[in-house]
Amino acid sequence: MDWLILLIAGLFEIGWAIGLKYTEGFSRLWPTVWTMLSMTLSVGLLGVAMKTLPVGTAYAVWVGVGAIGTAIFGMVLFSEPASVTRLLSLSLILAGIVGLKISMP
Repeated sequence: MDWLILLIAGLFEIGWAIGLKYTEGFSRLWPTVWTMLSMTLSVGLLGVAMKTLPVGTAYAVWVGVGAIGTAIFGMVLFSEPASVTRLLSLSLILAGIVGLKISMP
């Protein structure tokens, strides 16, 4: 259950990272509200997951999920480059997340 909570926290991290783009410097109300709510939920769920997961593992997975998801959404929503090198680098982050998961007892 702790890994599922951590994954959901990572998804909310993607939400607030992408939401920041839509706030236009926190000048738009509803994107700002969504972004702040996503930030709160993301960090709150990370804290819950850290009750049972090691801090280094939980934080690395949270950041990794957020980084991968945000990069992919950036490519899809904002036409950011999707070069082979960039995609390979994201796959390495994913490999690190999987490695952290399988190394847990």
